[in-house]
Amino acid sequence: MILYLIKRLATFAPVLLAIITLTFFMVRLAPGGPFDQDRRVPEETLRQLEAAYNLDAPLYRQYLDYVAGVIQGDLGPSFRKPSRTVREWILLRLPVSLELGAYALLVALCIGLPAGILAASRPNTAQDYVPMSFAMAGICLPNFVLGPLLVLVFSLWLGWMPVAGWDTPAEKVLPSLTLGAVYAAYIARLTRGGLLEVLGQDYIRTARAKGLREPAVVLKHGLRGGILPVVAFLGPATAGLLTGSFVVEKIFQIPGLGREFVEAAFHRDYTMIMGTVLVYATLVLALNLVADLAQAWLDPRVRAGAK
Repeated sequence: MILYLIKRLATFAPVLLAIITLTFFMVRLAPGGPFDQDRRVPEETLRQLEAAYNLDAPLYRQYLDYVAGVIQGDLGPSFRKPSRTVREWILLRLPVSLELGAYALLVALCIGLPAGILAASRPNTAQDYVPMSFAMAGICLPNFVLGPLLVLVFSLWLGWMPVAGWDTPAEKVLPSLTLGAVYAAYIARLTRGGLLEVLGQDYIRTARAKGLREPAVVLKHGLRGGILPVVAFLGPATAGLLTGSFVVEKIFQIPGLGREFVEAAFHRDYTMIMGTVLVYATLVLALNLVADLAQAWLDPRVRAGAK
């Protein structure tokens, strides 16, 4: 396991370098620039701005300077908000996105796991069809449709929840539901499929033959093996929840990093885009590694293959 962990960690740096390189040249070669949307400035002022942000250097020189800065932990100044550096803006906004992702993950697990267990306990009955129908509906509804629908029903019609914001507990309910709903649907279907496969195996029949009650058979003996597909899914799912909140943060006016990235993309804030992508890529790699380690801990066959 330790060798497996070292091998996986050794791939982090090349993958991150590839992501930085690809993102850097895609952003720099896209039409427009960080000062194009401001009011027209004199040519001399524009040259001074480009010199201040190192934009007057050759592109390869800018790339090498940026990579050298990242290695030293310097993500550069923000073009759009020069009062803080990119690192300071990320440290300010990232906790909000992480909090939203954590709530959404909690929603996904609290809804998805019980729904999948309920469906697998009595397959091909109403107890199976009803939660799986809701799961399919959750998969089919994207965030930008579900979010406004929830606002329309629970905020405008019923008046139970605020329309937007991120200050009070009530303001966090609808964004968390919007972001977590689709992942709850996937977790429900994966739990059902994994449990159905495990519940047909010999050791489960032995447990039933010993007289164990069905809930104990499912939860104690079946769930450990049946939940493996969910564990494998949780890595990319958690990364998706933490990094996929762009639309939700925009809909509910949440001051998170996803909203910051969208605004940076519109204003060609090169360094903010690069910093946000770097943070999200690191999160995706780390969370996938955690999921793989958890899967190896649960399944001895994975541990044997990792040696």
